[in-house]
Amino acid sequence: MKIALINENSQAAKNAVIENALKKVVEPMGHEVVNYGMYAADDACQLTYVQVGILAAVLLNSGAADYVITGCGTGEGAMLACNSFPGVICGHVEDPLDAYTFAQINDGNAIAIPFAKGFGWGGDLNLEYIFEKLFCEESGQGYPRERAVPEKRNKKILDEVKKVTYRDLPSILKELDPELVKGALSGEHFSEYFFRDCKCEKLAACVKELLA
Repeated sequence: MKIALINENSQAAKNAVIENALKKVVEPMGHEVVNYGMYAADDACQLTYVQVGILAAVLLNSGAADYVITGCGTGEGAMLACNSFPGVICGHVEDPLDAYTFAQINDGNAIAIPFAKGFGWGGDLNLEYIFEKLFCEESGQGYPRERAVPEKRNKKILDEVKKVTYRDLPSILKELDPELVKGALSGEHFSEYFFRDCKCEKLAACVKELLA
């Protein structure tokens, strides 16, 4: 699985800590981490949490990423922004229990972490424990296991609802503020990573047009 890491501007200074914790946990599992930044607080590309949502949606809907790890100060803004787009089911995750129950019950493809809350001693360890519980088992198996059948049914219902309530992503991107979208897709390594990993020709063409 290809896991994308995205940081917005208020928590960009923690990018290396988050990346190290994520890689430490998931690379032995056979997953690949692709860091889309922000890499530092003074990056030329300054992502707001709204732009995090745009970038996450582009990566997940194109197949360039299978999962997105993101967040902001409280995690709330990034979660709301991600869930504003089709093809994204983002959970708000503060601790390992949140991570495990979100993965097993809601079977999403993104999480938003509150990187400014309680991030003192042991902050890096909490991240490791979150990632361990998020990816320790196949997602969507249900918790508790006797609830698996109704939980899987509810997830399928949610997927069908989202197909109706959201339009296709290229149409959405073309109607948003062009500078907002271009800013979200202007990270230092975005073009290198995205066009290498993108599996959707329609979205690739849309992104090229928006960046031109």
